[in-house]
Amino acid sequence: MNTINQKHQPAKPIFSDLSRETFDHKNQSDYIKKFRKGLSKDLIEFISKDKDEPDWMLAHRIRAYDYIQTIPLPKWGPDISHLNFDEICFFAKAADKKGGYESWEEVPQDIKYTFERLGIPEAERAVLAGVGAQYESEAIYHSLEKELTDQGVIFCDLDVAVHDHPELVKKYFMKCVPANDHKFAAVHGAVWSGGTFLYIPKGVKVEKPLQSYFRMNAMNMGQFEHTLIIIEDDAEGHYIEGCSAPKYGSQALHAGCVEIFVGEGAKFRYSSVENWSRDTYNLNTKRAVIEKDGTMEWVGGNMGSGVTMLYPCSILKGDGSSSDHLGIAFANTRQIQDTGAKVYHIGKNTSSRITMKSLSKGGGQSVYRGVLHVAKSADNAISQVECDALILDPESISDTIPDIKADNHTATINHEARVGRLNEEDIFYLTSRGIPKEQAEAMIVNGFINPIVRELPLEYAVEMNRLIELEMENSVG
Repeated sequence: MNTINQKHQPAKPIFSDLSRETFDHKNQSDYIKKFRKGLSKDLIEFISKDKDEPDWMLAHRIRAYDYIQTIPLPKWGPDISHLNFDEICFFAKAADKKGGYESWEEVPQDIKYTFERLGIPEAERAVLAGVGAQYESEAIYHSLEKELTDQGVIFCDLDVAVHDHPELVKKYFMKCVPANDHKFAAVHGAVWSGGTFLYIPKGVKVEKPLQSYFRMNAMNMGQFEHTLIIIEDDAEGHYIEGCSAPKYGSQALHAGCVEIFVGEGAKFRYSSVENWSRDTYNLNTKRAVIEKDGTMEWVGGNMGSGVTMLYPCSILKGDGSSSDHLGIAFANTRQIQDTGAKVYHIGKNTSSRITMKSLSKGGGQSVYRGVLHVAKSADNAISQVECDALILDPESISDTIPDIKADNHTATINHEARVGRLNEEDIFYLTSRGIPKEQAEAMIVNGFINPIVRELPLEYAVEMNRLIELEMENSVG
């Protein structure tokens, strides 16, 4: 899977000192008093006016708001009926700086400190070609190496792109995930704010990753960032997304959207490490359209949130296109991780691979929910699906719910699902050699998730492993 070059590995991993307190740290949020909770047409119009958006974007928001009134909550998957829109703040700004700050030094000290604790500036200096940071509803900082800017690469806040690159944004915005796709796509289409716009021109290969980090800080906050990525023919890139929020004991909502367009012969990898607090409903939508001979790779880890519903989707539109989905989900106490992947084979000679690992502990519930459809047009499609679940105690649950449909008899499809528990013989072997039981269990878990983690750049593999360790220590609130 190593189709994207990854260079430069610093001696000391950036995220090695992460603790639970790192993520649960919260700043004062008096600014939230300026913004009302709940969803209304007046709010939609306020957001658009505040951003000085063109008429077409306001019209899009209003259409999406109308869809919200008619589209019901999903009837399948986890129960989300307790989510109360009236208790969510759908838009709030901690700093009134349109377009974000031009330098890291200009960022307000309390916000800057939050990101510095998470290792973001250090990561930018060490391994990243560019970085974006969003706090509540607004991007506060974006940067990109001058060499890439000179090659025509665009990496900025999507709010900025709406003004500076209107034709590109209008051509692609919510064309991959339409606002009437489902309830939370409609919510997103109405109140989206901030996010990332990445455009890599034809033939340009960006070897170092670009990253955006999204942080919710205030109580009852909702975040609805939109990530729009356009990779033209024969281009390459790697984008990493990180997310976190502190614990308050009351509802929060994340309903972001990721749209990726992969051109002919292009290669792109999207990696994410999501670590929302257990207050959060994580109802994210991620989808890519891949053209002829294009390659799309998804690498993801879901550690936080009380309820997660997330199924990155690849639409293999072009002949010879391919996708690779790798994911980890960890469901701990009071968590439901309902995750998986969706792949639609449309072009001829397309191929896909889905490898999902899940862990359940403390009564948590992990679910693999997958969709694999092969269209009549998809001659000689090949797909391999592998789902492995590790249950760490008698109270926890793991389910596999595949949906496989092949309308072309030339398709080759392989699906494997395995569920197991920690092997007592392995634990006894390790403990008999002086290794504490907790450390022995962690060693077995690390071996289980290693095929996924090793596909991340070193620094983010360290972060993922540290998050797993925190879960194993039962220290996550």
